[in-house]
Amino acid sequence: MVKLRELSATDWDILTSIENIVDGIAAMYGQHTEVVLHSLDAKRPSVVKIANGYITGREVGAPITNLALLKLKAGQDISAAYLSTCANGKTLKCITTIIRNRQAQPIGLLCINSDMDAPLQSVLRTMMPEPLYRHEVTGAVEVFARNIDEVLHSTIASIAHEVHANHKMAASQKSREIVNQLYELGIFELKDSPQVAAAHLGISVHSIYRYLREIKAAGNDNKPSLT
Repeated sequence: MVKLRELSATDWDILTSIENIVDGIAAMYGQHTEVVLHSLDAKRPSVVKIANGYITGREVGAPITNLALLKLKAGQDISAAYLSTCANGKTLKCITTIIRNRQAQPIGLLCINSDMDAPLQSVLRTMMPEPLYRHEVTGAVEVFARNIDEVLHSTIASIAHEVHANHKMAASQKSREIVNQLYELGIFELKDSPQVAAAHLGISVHSIYRYLREIKAAGNDNKPSLT
């Protein structure tokens, strides 16, 4: 049987690193989904981060629920979805995920609770991107690649599209700018990437290598690595 224990500083670091995930899930699913991060610290098994807490009326510091502890006892790292009713009478669809440290000890719970009584139109509206951000959409299409070759081709195509759409840039500078941006992303760490980029841009491989030499000579060596 799993028992609560006092968490270490490293355990708390892990939980703190997950706080952004709470906000990310809530941003994705909208105002009718509560996302809760519980600590399993024996001294204070409680909520350490919560988004949309108005759904259940809870806030940071609220005690862990009895059902959450029962899910921990069941030993499933990811529970099956289940229905629950909170104190205000709302029916919730819930799922609980156990968070473990490197020693595989449970240190927290990530719980997602969706309000099943919320009006469907409101739920659908919150799932849509905010109109405020529509001006940020570009012609680039996100590609959910199945292999690294697709990542290579789609990234080159996206960067090229963005650069060519910049009418303030001289046409003679666009190929170099594309190579520069690809270099900063670490794309040229991938096998055959200079050849693929050259073919896509309609320039020679020698031109690609010349641009790369110039970029490196300028001290632009702070690229991330994809390998």
